[in-house]
Amino acid sequence: MNVLAISGSPSATSKTLRLLDPLEQALNAADIELRRVSVSDFPAEAALLARFDHPAVQGFHRQLAQASGVVVLTPVYQSAYAGALKVLLDLIPEGGLAGKPVLPLVSGGSAGHLLAVDYALKPVLSALKASEIHQGVFAVSGDIGVDADGGLALAPALRARLDEAAQLFASQLSARRRAQQAPASWSGLRVCL
Repeated sequence: MNVLAISGSPSATSKTLRLLDPLEQALNAADIELRRVSVSDFPAEAALLARFDHPAVQGFHRQLAQASGVVVLTPVYQSAYAGALKVLLDLIPEGGLAGKPVLPLVSGGSAGHLLAVDYALKPVLSALKASEIHQGVFAVSGDIGVDADGGLALAPALRARLDEAAQLFASQLSARRRAQQAPASWSGLRVCL
């Protein structure tokens, strides 16, 4: 089982990408692999012109089809999610998130950008037929840092929200896996209360 993280951050060292660290730990503990894709993984022409026949785009489609869940990461610029993320979302086929839970992880310069998740990002994820869009986590950029050893340093409240979201997401995916692995003979069982 795996989860595909789709990053709308153009920087490989962005604060937004650092939000994946606690999530990856929770997923790994549940025996779920985290795979990553970023706009920088695509030739500009293939991504910007939505060349669905390009090998990089076809590989993205395969990764998405194989994923049990999706994490969407983006910084907020000008009160909206990053244009680089929009480029990647435009590469997802119609209904491409059907049956997949989605966890948004978003960072912004101030709490004033929080509404970008609900008013800009969630409608697009709904249009792509995400089965469930988790509340996700919004992080103020100042709450994400680097410690003296170069490791991730998060404000305690942000760390708690990330840990909670990661545990809930991993738990949901694990429950789905157990349901898929249930013996076929269980399919006719009824629960009576």
